[in-house]
Amino acid sequence: MTEPVIQFKNVQKRFGKNIIIPDLSFTINRGEFVTILGSSGSGKTTTLKMVNGLWKPDAGEILINGQKISSLDLVKLRRHMGYVVQQIGLFPHMTIAENIAVVPKMLRWDQEKIEQRVEKLLDLVQLDPQKYAKRYPNQLSGGQQQRIGVARALAVNPPFVLFDEPFGALDALTRIELQKEIKRIHESLADKTFMFVTHDINEALFLGQRVMVMHEGQIEQFATPEEIVTYPATSFVRELLGTVQQNQSLWGNYHD
Repeated sequence: MTEPVIQFKNVQKRFGKNIIIPDLSFTINRGEFVTILGSSGSGKTTTLKMVNGLWKPDAGEILINGQKISSLDLVKLRRHMGYVVQQIGLFPHMTIAENIAVVPKMLRWDQEKIEQRVEKLLDLVQLDPQKYAKRYPNQLSGGQQQRIGVARALAVNPPFVLFDEPFGALDALTRIELQKEIKRIHESLADKTFMFVTHDINEALFLGQRVMVMHEGQIEQFATPEEIVTYPATSFVRELLGTVQQNQSLWGNYHD
């Protein structure tokens, strides 16, 4: 049985006189992995930042677990939403364990509980706690740092995790490896809802149980990867899929 946990109802967002999102409505259910696909300026990051209240809508309603976001304590809301971005923002003067423990310490967890949680999370992102816990961020590769970013986002076991193009600065091989890891992590965590913003169609189709294709602040299609590939809803979606087919064709030409 599906349970709506994030709902946008006729949401509009403006910056000055520019309407970035004219009228946006959608529902995300508990435990889903939803990817938001769009080019620069499509409104995908704006949408994500409205989910955790970083930006407020100018019209319409956003509901989290059935409650209007405008009535919620945004500090508490954000502490229950993991957030992973491209610029990971690890504290350079803190060890990896200390970086992961930032929010648990703010919430006054006892030290033993924090240490157990850090160890569990390092295992989850497949970094040996004995080897990595006492290292510093500058001693890790970009891919390893991004894994720590994911671990930190999961530190207080939040029901929601938001990803804003987290792998955009990584090389192709590391990116593919981390995509597999994120998918595995979501499958291993019960009832966690992931929203993942990307401009990479292959990434969106691989990760998402459903994919929200955005263009100029509107949803072109919101469906499973299979539905999008088989039944593209608009000419824009067909053009996006055409870029994948073109790349496959080029690859085939090089290997004929």
